[in-house]
Amino acid sequence: MNKDIISISLGPSHLDYEFSTHIFGKKVHVRRIGTDGNVQRARELVTEFDGQVDAIGLGGVSLLFRIGNKTFVHKQIKTVVKAARTTPVVDGIHIKNTLERWSISQLAQQEKSLFKHKRVFFLSGIEHFGIAQVLNGFTSQISFGDPIFHLNLPFVLKSFDQLERYAKLVMPILCRLPALRLSQTSQRRIHSKPRITKYFNQANVIVAESDFIRKYAINDLKGKTMITNPSSSSDVNELRSSGAESLITLTPQLSKGLPFVTADVIEAIFVSFLDSHHKTTDDDYLDLASQCKLKPRFIVLNKPRDIARFAHVIHPLNTDYIFSQPKLKFLRFLPHRLVERQIAKIRPRCVSRITGIRSPVTGKDVEGFLISLGATPRELMRRKPGFTYSRLILASRMAQQMGAKIMSLGAFTKIVGDAGISVSYKSDIAITSGNSLTVSATLEAAKQAVLKMGGRIDRGRAVIIGATGSIGSVCSRMLAQACRDVVLVAPRPEKLIELKKIIEEETPEAKVTITSHSASYLPDADLVVTTTSAFGQKIIDVLKLKPGCIVCDVASPPDVRKEDARLRPDVLVIEAGEIKLPGNPDVGFNIGLPPGVVHACLAESALLAMEGRFENFTLGRGIEIEGVKEIYRLFKKHGLKLAGMRSFGQYVTDKEIAQKRKMADYLRKHPEKIGQQISKRLIFK
Repeated sequence: MNKDIISISLGPSHLDYEFSTHIFGKKVHVRRIGTDGNVQRARELVTEFDGQVDAIGLGGVSLLFRIGNKTFVHKQIKTVVKAARTTPVVDGIHIKNTLERWSISQLAQQEKSLFKHKRVFFLSGIEHFGIAQVLNGFTSQISFGDPIFHLNLPFVLKSFDQLERYAKLVMPILCRLPALRLSQTSQRRIHSKPRITKYFNQANVIVAESDFIRKYAINDLKGKTMITNPSSSSDVNELRSSGAESLITLTPQLSKGLPFVTADVIEAIFVSFLDSHHKTTDDDYLDLASQCKLKPRFIVLNKPRDIARFAHVIHPLNTDYIFSQPKLKFLRFLPHRLVERQIAKIRPRCVSRITGIRSPVTGKDVEGFLISLGATPRELMRRKPGFTYSRLILASRMAQQMGAKIMSLGAFTKIVGDAGISVSYKSDIAITSGNSLTVSATLEAAKQAVLKMGGRIDRGRAVIIGATGSIGSVCSRMLAQACRDVVLVAPRPEKLIELKKIIEEETPEAKVTITSHSASYLPDADLVVTTTSAFGQKIIDVLKLKPGCIVCDVASPPDVRKEDARLRPDVLVIEAGEIKLPGNPDVGFNIGLPPGVVHACLAESALLAMEGRFENFTLGRGIEIEGVKEIYRLFKKHGLKLAGMRSFGQYVTDKEIAQKRKMADYLRKHPEKIGQQISKRLIFK
């Protein structure tokens, strides 16, 4: 016996269709009738076809909304459904909870990188809660635009907890309002186009109805994966012309050449094969879905972009970083030392995807992944190197699975053990500490600071604290070539002697002084570069610095405290040179820097990816000067820039530098006033 199906949609009537196909050995005839947003007309059509067809699908709006363990019923749509006395009326909720979920899961298994650690934006998480649950197994970067879509509010929801709380608060109200308030059709305009466009642009994967995609994001979807139900083939062509990389339809294709159908149509077909006296459940649809030969539909719209990918490892610098994470903030009520020890043991996790990087020279797009360890510097330093190695090796394998070909080490992960050498032996992708670009950026920042403070790089004395470290040693060698008068400070005399010999061979005219204690040399220093890993120790006494001295603090955590620096308004303390990446970069995670600005160690792996040089560029304690010069050449080639000079997280303006320079000039002429200035600030403090 043939099946007759009617789909009554609140969507536009010009998209109506009619076709026949065969399912489960039966001929099925499907007809769609759009009501252009007229709910009363939809109710009249339900009454008209009641008893005349095998099942009625209700499209463009939902009767039931399942969020977590809660189900919400829309009162106006309930009256439409109740208009049928004999023919079942369905809205697609069972298909959304079964076939749609299965389709997305199947595609995710077939295309491993399709959703892995991607940013996913749902225009309405309430409409597609089931799909969101599936995608949550592949990425944690999911956001929901329900507040924008429903209430025109300027924010999104960023977790399932937030979505469930939102639904509990808002849905009882929305379910009493007119149906078009929750309609998936484009009858109701959203007046916050810039807000929606912003989140569309940030996402790698977009889940939304085709009408809204056309209205708010159709101009530029380059490289994005779209999950939607196109209204027609013209929608597919528009997505293709806008640059979208791929399309996943929310329901499988019934047969080749047939129109795109929605979940209510599939559910209406399925319910026509079920016992009308039996109350249907998800299990019934699961059984039918497993019997039919419907397959998920994945359409490649444009050739995938040639994207070079890298990864970068970070870790919390102290327990405050741990407690700042929304999912971990409750731990602040526990003993902090206990939390610090336990969090150190967790597996590495990808916390964000870095997008928007593009070389202005080659036009090559670059993407990255931020992978975080749980250990603070204190935990990394107190444990054996093998503890850190094992986690970095695991991080490299994660990065490889996500498509990265090189991984850089951040903060203390490049200090522990042999600075990446052991990790590189066990990894199938390239490893770099990022120290070559760190040195380049540090010296460039120091040079600019000296010039702005009225000095000259080829005059004066430079003191390098932590001189025998991987960064400190090459800084010492290069500063010796520029300044010709350097003081090398480090705790191990044998290493200092060795470094001094190297510098004297490379730069015979340089004056090289070595010491284990910097205190007696600081009063004569024009430039101090500190690169130590002396966690929790006071390295520099700013009160002993000469007027106009510049301190370039490369250490992480910093060696100079903010409250100490305030005592000397004539001294300029700057951080290691941070890098502004080319393009429109979005790090996707708070790393304590302005948008688009990253630490030099991260920028090194991004830069090597731009150049296509996936090699172990900087490893071990010794950094080659030639490597520093080469990375600086690439730095200039691909348009990377220093992001300005920063001091304790804030950019230092030219006006502020001019004030410091003026104060330094005054104190040089009146050295007896230095003590008075410090006393005033100590009293104020």
